Amino acid sequence: MAPASDIPSISIPNLDKLAHSFFHFVFTILWFLFFKKQVKKKNQTKLLIGAVFFSLFFGIGIEILQSRLTVTRNGDVFDVLANFTGALLALFFVLVAKQIRKNQS
Repeated sequence: MAPASDIPSISIPNLDKLAHSFFHFVFTILWFLFFKKQVKKKNQTKLLIGAVFFSLFFGIGIEILQSRLTVTRNGDVFDVLANFTGALLALFFVLVAKQIRKNQS
């Protein structure tokens, strides 16, 4: 068996940005579902937009804390953009899913 150090490493450019987008996609959908369950409003679009903004501000806050409170990490504007991209994808996903559900009724 070969030692782990002999295994070639694979470098995928900007993989961390994809991870940020995926995390905030899931994060936004989960917050929307939580808000939907907790707040009995007919206008769920406002709850969805609230979840997107919550995700965005959370991501900005984490980047600020990384740059201010750690010496091994830096804040990155492109991480914030990746976070926002994931949140927007979640917004569109939920809106399309709602439209499909509405059309099937």
